[in-house]
Amino acid sequence: MPDDTTPPRPLYDRVMLKISGEALMGPQGFGLHPPTVQRIAMEVKSVHDLGVEICMVIGGGNIFRGLQGSAQGMERTTADYMGMLATVMNALAMQSALESIGVFTRVISAIPMDQVCEPYIRRRAVRHLEKKRVCIFAAGTGNPYFTTDTAATLRANEMGCEAIFKGTKVDGVYDKDPKTNPDAKRYDEISYDEVLAGHLGVMDASAIALARENDVPIIVFSLDEPGGFRGILAGQGTYTMVTG
Repeated sequence: MPDDTTPPRPLYDRVMLKISGEALMGPQGFGLHPPTVQRIAMEVKSVHDLGVEICMVIGGGNIFRGLQGSAQGMERTTADYMGMLATVMNALAMQSALESIGVFTRVISAIPMDQVCEPYIRRRAVRHLEKKRVCIFAAGTGNPYFTTDTAATLRANEMGCEAIFKGTKVDGVYDKDPKTNPDAKRYDEISYDEVLAGHLGVMDASAIALARENDVPIIVFSLDEPGGFRGILAGQGTYTMVTG
């Protein structure tokens, strides 16, 4: 007879977790909040313990946002490169938090900086995943004018991820902002085209289009809900699935 205490087999074997830099701020208005970073690391570990291979991409908006810099008169490409460096700082912080709880982690940067992290080599990154190491992809795509959403979708495709998990402040995709509109409707499932047509802000348009072309589902869930990431992989929880 099967053991009732055996956890259910996860829905996916390899996933991409995309979170914003702002998710690491916690109650602060800027920078890194170590207890929040540690809490997210524990969420990742709980999924890693199921045997799931995990890729991560973390934004840099808690430190520097390229679009805001360019809006204030800075040259756009310079501002975007500064934003990429901010994502490396966040990735190193998450690596430190994960390794402190026993999860082997590699930070892999699209911009070579060998003293602090590995350069991006696809086959090497795949091998890390096969060895059950968490891979945090930093510095976006390595190119200005592309967001970390696009980087997450690109790396998810290159790594053969079965789904992209987008951790946000709300538990799914709504037709309008649920924080200011109590009558906002949450979708259980929505198509890529509906997200693009409705400008629903799940990810930027190029990321959605790339996911659509390669038929990679995007799962939008609340990062603030304890156990939410693990729960979805076990077939539970509240989320929105963006698919074809």
